Amino acid sequence: MPLTFDDLVHRARALPRDGRRAILGIAGSPGAGKSTLAEHLVRELNGTGDPWVAHVPMDGFHLADAELARLGRRDRKGAPDTFDAAGYAALLARLLDDDHPADTVYAPGFERDLEQPLAGAIPVPASARLIVTEGNYLLLGTGAWQRVRPLLDEVWFCELPEPERLRRLIARHEEFGKTPEEAAAWVERSDQRNAELVAATRDGADLVVPESAVPRVRT
Repeated sequence: MPLTFDDLVHRARALPRDGRRAILGIAGSPGAGKSTLAEHLVRELNGTGDPWVAHVPMDGFHLADAELARLGRRDRKGAPDTFDAAGYAALLARLLDDDHPADTVYAPGFERDLEQPLAGAIPVPASARLIVTEGNYLLLGTGAWQRVRPLLDEVWFCELPEPERLRRLIARHEEFGKTPEEAAAWVERSDQRNAELVAATRDGADLVVPESAVPRVRT
């Protein structure tokens, strides 16, 4: 039978065991629906009770534009070396550390309107037993990214037909201020190279999530 969103909810709910915290990673190419799936999962699992699931996106570890300019990488924003991969891995390791069970851990967020990371934007309370994290490079096996996969209990890979993924990605860039021409050029120049790199990591996932299993809300 086809995989459904309810199947994903049940699978995610079962990840924390024996009271320990678990981390679910959601990977996929830009525009594949990672954030949409993560947001729906967190909302469904938390329901109307006390929140026990937290959403910690990888995007908070984007390097700031000023640092990208200093490094000469501003025109490649979104590539693997434009993130603080070591910092991201360190945060995941800290989230799994139960030596200080009463502590709230603060994670960085990403402000889409400014296209900049925002320090300390996401509180992860001690009550959170499942962390849902999502991003392009969770399965990348090079550099500091290779520290990420061992920290994740499972990784799911969002897969979307290429024409629809590109349509959504261009629409997202337009939503945040690019003209249609600028959006299409950025996708062709930058996002597509990153997408090809991410697609090559697909076989490392525990589960491939088709478009039909992801509720539609946003591009």
